[in-house]
Formats: sequence, C-alpha cells, structure tokens
Amino acid sequence: MNNLSTTVKMLRKQYNLTQEELSLKSGVGLRFVRDLEQGKETLRLDKVNQLLDFFNYEMVATSKTDNQ
Repeated sequence: MNNLSTTVKMLRKQYNLTQEELSLKSGVGLRFVRDLEQGKETLRLDKVNQLLDFFNYEMVATSKTDNQ
C-alpha cells in the first residue's frame, strides 16, 4: 500500500465510516474508494482531491530526495 491509500483508510476508520458511507459523503463512487484503498495507481486526481477534501486534506508534491 502507498501513503495515500494508507492515509485514506486510516482517516475513514477514524471517522467510523464504511467504504460505502465515505463514497456517498464525499461524492465519489464506491469502486473508486475501494481502488484507492487498495493502492491502485491509475486513479483520477480530481476524484482523489474530492475525497481528500471531505477530510479537509489536500495532496502536495514533494521532492523525492526529501523522502530518502
């Protein structure tokens, strides 16, 4: 799992939401939530941002060298 999928799953559990509840509340499809939590790499960024916005989170770009 990647950082994004781990973070979304952690936040969903903190909010005590099922995947279906998160999809309804954030306005993205259930399949999208499942794919995101499973670490699928071919996701649409607009939908990722829409889901993260529900948690008041946003994606930011960082240098790869910062993570090494």
